[in-house]
Amino acid sequence: MTSVLQLPAELWLQVFSFLSWRDKLSVRCTCSHFRHLLDKSRPLWRGFHVVLRQFSRYNHPFWRSLAQRHVGIVSVRSGKRKHLKQLSTWIPALDALGLDDWREGGIDELKLFQRLQRLSITNSSIPLKNFNFLSPVSHQLTQLSLCNVQLTCPASQLLASVSQLTRLTSLLLHHDGSLSIPNPSSVLTHLTKLKHLSWTMITYKTLSHDFFDPGHHTAGGSALQLSDLQLLNYDAVVTHEALQPLSCLRSLSIFHLYSVPGPTCHLQTWLMALPQLRSLSVHGGHPLAVYADILPSSLLSLTLCVDLQPEDLQVVSHRAPHLQHLHLEPWSSSSNLVTLLPHLFPHLRTLRIRHHHVSDGDFLRLQQLQHLDTLELLDSYYRPDPADPSWVVNEPSPRLLQLISDLQDLTNHRVRVITSSHRDPLTCHCV
Repeated sequence: MTSVLQLPAELWLQVFSFLSWRDKLSVRCTCSHFRHLLDKSRPLWRGFHVVLRQFSRYNHPFWRSLAQRHVGIVSVRSGKRKHLKQLSTWIPALDALGLDDWREGGIDELKLFQRLQRLSITNSSIPLKNFNFLSPVSHQLTQLSLCNVQLTCPASQLLASVSQLTRLTSLLLHHDGSLSIPNPSSVLTHLTKLKHLSWTMITYKTLSHDFFDPGHHTAGGSALQLSDLQLLNYDAVVTHEALQPLSCLRSLSIFHLYSVPGPTCHLQTWLMALPQLRSLSVHGGHPLAVYADILPSSLLSLTLCVDLQPEDLQVVSHRAPHLQHLHLEPWSSSSNLVTLLPHLFPHLRTLRIRHHHVSDGDFLRLQQLQHLDTLELLDSYYRPDPADPSWVVNEPSPRLLQLISDLQDLTNHRVRVITSSHRDPLTCHCV
């Protein structure tokens, strides 16, 4: 009988390509032969990321294994400059770097990573003295995320440094309101390739007419190429004039500052000024009924984490008849909403919902969505003992596992059911 170790390496690599990251790491630990095969196959680790903390526990074999796999995405927790030096020794060709809870006032070692394209800095425990560390990588960075970063320098210096990153296609700037940051137009003037912008709005009460104006225009109109916009802690008055530069916008996400809305729904102005939107995400603010009848008919993707009623979804189905992607998290129970989805949104391809309080029959009725290929359940936990509500098991319940099995049988395994999602390691937890 042929030993499994005598099988061709190409066959094993094909088998390994179907494994999750966790399973690949488990297989590495079984024997030196599999570890050698896995570590020498770069394509198997494309997109793999590793989180590093407490650097003193990492030895040479550990670093060598990361180098052999050409790991391109690394998150460093509670790190210092000496740790970046060590990291650059082993993985100098790093593509993406996340720094969470950074413990020093500077990050000059970024210049050691000559292929770095994506940088994320979140929750710095020590204020950054300046942003001069961005200059050596200004010609490389395409994505920059700054979330809850403390500063000792003026916010204007931050924006001046960011403005030098002329290759940026994605910029995220989140803060708790402690930074007095001018409107983004000064940055947009220089970042002509920017496609994605995520901006904290807590310090703005009224958006000036030039809030999004890049200050220069082409013969065809606005030079602003922004297609994806996220606004956090939003409660600002806006006019049609202020939104004119956003003619290329296709995706809008609004995270409202207050769960109890004010007298005016500012989102209405956005929706009337941007009839070409294809993706809309709304969190908090006014009930859906206030703006459901002015949703753009071009919508293909919709996220609703708001107060809504069944009749509101009927209005949405008429306004957005071609909707393909729906994320539904109403403030009240969704038990009486799921049963309506197959009839109201027959073209859905992806659906994200909470399943608690949804009856078994309504859950299985999702089989009627003939185009559905992905169902994500956002509440895959259960309480084994009703008498002890503090005992929570963070995994699918036996009931849910049976429902998933039944649904897949009914759809001939057409629908992929996700019970635990994986975040981009470089994204913050604000959104």
